[in-house]
Amino acid sequence: MTDTPLKVERLVRYRLMAKSNAERLEIGCAMFDDAKAMVLAGLRAEYPKMTAQGYRAQLFDRLYGRDLNKLKFARISSHLFRP
Repeated sequence: MTDTPLKVERLVRYRLMAKSNAERLEIGCAMFDDAKAMVLAGLRAEYPKMTAQGYRAQLFDRLYGRDLNKLKFARISSHLFRP
């Protein structure tokens, strides 16, 4: 679902593709950093007393939990969150 007119969508894509690969990578990284900051802000508001490890685990779940099957998620989590 989108409320962006097709003409605007095409213009944005044209302008993005006119940038160098390095510029597009930088934009993507900045967007990820912003998304991560928003998720962490929401977690801190919802769970103000959670540990740093808890925030890290919740962040991983919210960013990647729907994209990984349960086995892959558990395998990666076991490596990331070892005591």
